[in-house]
Amino acid sequence: MIIYEVLRLYSPIAVITRAANNEVKLGEVYIPSEVEIGLPTLLLHHSHELWGEDAEEFNPERFSDGVLKATKNQFSFIPFGGVQAKMALAMILQNFSFQLSPAYIHAPCTDLTLQPQQQHGAQLILQKFDYFVCTAETIALEQLSAKYPREPNTDR
Repeated sequence: MIIYEVLRLYSPIAVITRAANNEVKLGEVYIPSEVEIGLPTLLLHHSHELWGEDAEEFNPERFSDGVLKATKNQFSFIPFGGVQAKMALAMILQNFSFQLSPAYIHAPCTDLTLQPQQQHGAQLILQKFDYFVCTAETIALEQLSAKYPREPNTDR
């Protein structure tokens, strides 16, 4: 839910463009072949008409019943890069803890993509986890040792 809401508020791409390969008629709209159509995902994801009065607020709970319920079956959520973002985030979360730097200033801007303003950036403090990795073999040996402890050898 949190990733969906972040992708809704801060879409990595502001406009998706597509070209019609053939002539198309959508309802009353005629689109000739080779015409490019632009879909302003940033405007779509911030629409009060589609998302409600809290469209500008961070509210991951809007996705608690799934994407279709959140969009009221309007297909108004286009999370470009959603799968890739989840995979990258999972890898980072497995290996690092992170927090916002005290110097962080929240100031997104829109160029071709939505990003932090160049003079501010997105300043994070990352700390690599220091943990012991166990294999199944190590765990099995520890369990056997606990179940069948060795008796001290008194023959020496």
